[in-house]
Amino acid sequence: MKELMRSNDLVVIATVEALLAGRDIDCLVLDQHMSALEGSIGILPRRVLVTEDDLPRARRLLTDAGLGHELRPEVGP
Repeated sequence: MKELMRSNDLVVIATVEALLAGRDIDCLVLDQHMSALEGSIGILPRRVLVTEDDLPRARRLLTDAGLGHELRPEVGP
C-alpha cells in the first residue's frame, strides 16, 4: 500500500473514499481512531492508502476531481 493523501478534513476524506469506490479502487484509511488519544480535537491527519498498482489511477482521479492539492508528493521507486 502507498499513501495517496492525508488530511484532517473528514469531508475531504469521505469525498476521496467515495470517488475511489466509484472507480472500484480499494483504499485503506489509517489513523481514524487516533482522536481518542488526541482528545477528539482533530489535529492528527488521517492517511488514505491505495495499492501500488492503483496509485497512478487514484492520483489522476483526484486531480481530475479538483483535489490534486491534497495528494502527497510523488516519491521515486
